[in-house]
Amino acid sequence: MIPEMIVSVEIMLQSWKHHQGKEIEVFEEFRLLTADIISRTAFGSSYLEGKNIFDMTKKYSDIIRKNVFKIRLPGISEICKTSDEIEADKLLSLMRNSVMGIVEKREEKVKLGDRDDFGNDFLGLLLQAYHDVDENKRILVQDLIDECKTFYISGQETSNSLISWTVLLLAIHTDWQDKAREEVIRLFGHQNPHPNDLSKLNTITMIINEALRLYPPALVFVRKCEREVSLGKLIVPANLHLFISNLVVHRDAGIWGDNAHLFKPERFSEGVAKATNNNVAAYFPFGIGPRTCVGFNFATMVAKVVLTMILQRYRFTLSPAYVHSPVLNSLLVPQHGIQVILHALQSEKIVDSEIET
Repeated sequence: MIPEMIVSVEIMLQSWKHHQGKEIEVFEEFRLLTADIISRTAFGSSYLEGKNIFDMTKKYSDIIRKNVFKIRLPGISEICKTSDEIEADKLLSLMRNSVMGIVEKREEKVKLGDRDDFGNDFLGLLLQAYHDVDENKRILVQDLIDECKTFYISGQETSNSLISWTVLLLAIHTDWQDKAREEVIRLFGHQNPHPNDLSKLNTITMIINEALRLYPPALVFVRKCEREVSLGKLIVPANLHLFISNLVVHRDAGIWGDNAHLFKPERFSEGVAKATNNNVAAYFPFGIGPRTCVGFNFATMVAKVVLTMILQRYRFTLSPAYVHSPVLNSLLVPQHGIQVILHALQSEKIVDSEIET
C-alpha cells in the first residue's frame, strides 16, 4: 500500500510547486489526496473506476449527513420519496453496478488465465472472500458494496481529518515541526519513506497522538449498557444508550493535568499507556473495544507518509487568514479550512526509495 500512497503524495506535492511562498488551503488538498490514496490502495489497477466509485460514495455520504437528524414516519419513504432519497437510491444503484463491473472483469481475467489471482489490493482481498470455498466464510455481493463504502468513510475521512489538524498544530508550533523534520532527515535523508522505517518515527508518532487527543476525528460514540451499572452517584439502567464524547475525556485536567488544553507531544514520549497511566478509557480517538474504527491503522500510516514527504520539502507557517472554527460534520473538521504559507526548503532532490511494488 505504501508505494501507492507515495505516488499520490508526489502528485500533490508537484502541484504545490506553484504555491511556494504563497498561501494554500490544505484541508481541501488533503481531502483530494486521501481520496486518491484510497482509490489506489483499494482498486489498484482499476484506479480510475475506483475513483469514480468513491466520488459517488462521497455524494452518498453527504446526503446521509444532511438528513441524519430528520425524522419521517415509518414506511412513508415507500410511498413518497424526497429528492435526497431518490438521489441516494440512484447513487447506490450506480455504485453497485460499478463495483460489479470491476469484479466481473477481474473474474473473467482469472477464468481466462490472464492473471493468477484477483489482485493484492483491497478489492482483491474482498473478491477472495467472495469466492471462498467455505460457504460460511463467503461474503455476499451486498457485503462487497458495503465494505467499499466503509473503506472510504473510515479510511479517507479519518485520514483527512488527522493530517489536516496535525499540519495546523505544526504550523503553529514550529519548534515541533523542526524536531519532526530533523527525525525525518535522519531516517530517510532525501529519499521517500521506506515501509520498514515508518515505525521508527518516534517524534512524529508523539505528534500524531497529541493531535488525535486534541482533535479526534469522531467526537461521539454510542454504546448500549448491557446491565445496570453505577457511575459514581449515578445508576445507569440496562438497555440505556450512552453518548460518549472522547473530546471531554481527552481534555480532562483530572487525567491529563493542568495543561490538558495545550499541545504537548512530549506527554506521549513513553507511549500511550504511560501517558494515560494505563487507563485504556482515557484516550480513544478512534473509539474503544471491538468497535474501534477500522480505519485507525490506515489513517495513522497515511499520516506518517504524508507528513514525512511534506517535511522533507517544505517549512510551513500559519496564514493570518486562518480562522479557528472546528465544527462537527459527522467528523471534526475546520469550518473555514486551514490556510498555511509554504516555504520551500533548499535541499537535494528527493529520490524514490527502493520499494518493491
